Amino acid sequence: MKRIIILTTFSILISFSTKAQAVPAPEENIPFLVTFGKEAKKSFGDDDNCQTFFFSIPKSLSKPVYIRIFDPGTGGKHDEVYKAENTETSFQLYGGKGCISEKDARETDPKGNFKSGNLIHQKVFKNEPEYDDKWYTIGPLSPTQGEYSEEYFGNVFKLICEGTSGDDGNLYRYFLSTSPNENIPISGGNAFTFEYTFRLNAASNQISHIYPFVDDNVISIKQTNFDFDNDGSIELSSVVTKAYKLKMSGDNETAEDKYTVSPREKGTSLDIQLIKGTKKITNNNVVFYVTNQYGEALPFFAVPIGGTPKYSGKLSIKPIQKNK
Repeated sequence: MKRIIILTTFSILISFSTKAQAVPAPEENIPFLVTFGKEAKKSFGDDDNCQTFFFSIPKSLSKPVYIRIFDPGTGGKHDEVYKAENTETSFQLYGGKGCISEKDARETDPKGNFKSGNLIHQKVFKNEPEYDDKWYTIGPLSPTQGEYSEEYFGNVFKLICEGTSGDDGNLYRYFLSTSPNENIPISGGNAFTFEYTFRLNAASNQISHIYPFVDDNVISIKQTNFDFDNDGSIELSSVVTKAYKLKMSGDNETAEDKYTVSPREKGTSLDIQLIKGTKKITNNNVVFYVTNQYGEALPFFAVPIGGTPKYSGKLSIKPIQKNK
């Protein structure tokens, strides 16, 4: 007599690469985050002039940490200046009770009490030469200044970037570090957001990756992207799906569609790939978010929970001989 045991060809491992300290992470192939001043046209590629990122630090870590911002001002080498350099950008760091647990903090629009928690640090940047193409460091920070969240793997800080005036695009990056002067990763740290606004690569055929995490309660998702400019294609891959085509938006347009989550995809990350076309579109900024069947936004982790999802095809079935 034989018993049939169904074995999946993948396993879920909750692990964080040290590269997760960089935002965007190298695996994502995204050159910059972007936030425009509040007077900018939405057609420039930013629907709300605000972007929120969270940084998760393991509970076991007691040493000080630092959050570093690359090129925080607007103007100079990397940024997208419309006519004149007239933009101010505010960076606000929050921790404490309500930082991540407040529902408004996890929404895709900056409304209600999204600035929840304790304000730890705030600085407004214009076009200061001393910060152009250079790093600005916030800290030292005690990990316990964040809000502890088991769901998000440790003590969590929230960093809000707002374009408070002007119409230029601020292109910047983050790094979660153990040093105020160098980018030294924190073992077990990670970063995530619920709405991603970023610059696409200029070169044709480049593929950018974003990784929404699907927990056990997700039955279906709805992806929404804004101002993709029909610049190539958007595809979804996972442990059971390969190159599933998603709707893409045109200039100053929104596109969305739904995808049914299979049982094998629960507890894993999806790989949404934005594949550049051959139109040679430059300065293409995109907004992207994913919600579940209840309309709740899913987190994009800088490096995906469980590792980059690899398509594994069908289930393998192996007969096992019963012991005599």
